[in-house]
Amino acid sequence: MITKEQVLEALSNVIDPDLKKDLVTLNMIEDIKIEGKNVAFTVVLTTPACPMKDMIYNACVNAIVHFVDSEAKPDINMSSRVTTKRDSEQPLLPKVKNIIAVASGKGGVGKSTVAANLAVALADLGAKVGLVDADIYGPSIPIMFDVVDEKPLVRMIDGQQKMVPVESYGIKLLSIGFFADTSQAIVWRGPMASKALTQLFRDADWGELDYLLVDLPPGTGDIHLTLVGSVPLTGAVVVTTPQRVALADAEKGVSMFQLPTINVPVLGIVENMSWFTPAELPDNKYFIFGENGGKDLAEKLNVPLLGQIPLVQSIREAGDVGRPAGLQENTPIGNAFLELAKRVAQQVAIRNASVVMSA
Repeated sequence: MITKEQVLEALSNVIDPDLKKDLVTLNMIEDIKIEGKNVAFTVVLTTPACPMKDMIYNACVNAIVHFVDSEAKPDINMSSRVTTKRDSEQPLLPKVKNIIAVASGKGGVGKSTVAANLAVALADLGAKVGLVDADIYGPSIPIMFDVVDEKPLVRMIDGQQKMVPVESYGIKLLSIGFFADTSQAIVWRGPMASKALTQLFRDADWGELDYLLVDLPPGTGDIHLTLVGSVPLTGAVVVTTPQRVALADAEKGVSMFQLPTINVPVLGIVENMSWFTPAELPDNKYFIFGENGGKDLAEKLNVPLLGQIPLVQSIREAGDVGRPAGLQENTPIGNAFLELAKRVAQQVAIRNASVVMSA
């Protein structure tokens, strides 16, 4: 007879390649059921976007067959539960597991485009996702999600009025663009802009989220300091192009998050506009802004390179019509953002595990 103890002992030989510990120690095995030679159990991954899912599945099958019974018939349910290092008792955003800043050293590198497409790609992988447009002076998220004319509703929660985020493509959204005329410039001093940003977090009903992305303005300024001072960030993603000028500013952005007074983990660098590929020549690559600049910067700073996104006309067109390119399934662009989402989720899981292990 196959026993539960035998199954757990066998699965203790399966190591999570990211967290460097076995699945049993990580409490990732649940609901073991044994009927004769049939062995059923659930593997709870740390994110629905786990890029090692197939590898872990095959390793579990092999462990049961080799260590338990060669005639065993494993029935494995691959589930997920996004991890968090946040205390659920804290008053600000208690049901949000991870808050991720998307930043850039300079404007024009496609930071908002990356944030929007990262959000829809994470949602496509099964996560609950929200997106805050913290670019107070140049909000673009309403255009990218085709909700320019939408206005957040207000509901009473525990005697307080709370904004209800606008939803588009399964993403919860809040932006200062919902409260301002699209043709008017927002001319606010730093303290007023910082207060507006804080309200998007404190005065909104975000509900349960696995990931809340924050699309920051370019550079390093008041908004960034307000964010890190008031919102507990899981980490930051820095977007750049391969161009030397952009890389210099991206390095400053990384160094800002690494300052002892800020101390926000940098999850990695995204190299946007890595190469140009014409639609009529899909196999050709033209390195307009230089080659591998983001990759080289990531190696220099010892942070992960999360992805290289090509400069493709369809990405711009999709953003302009309010349907992010990350929604395009089974296309080179859709797959590029899907891989980016997997790597970001992977780094979040590694970060959360390292915090728990060192506690």
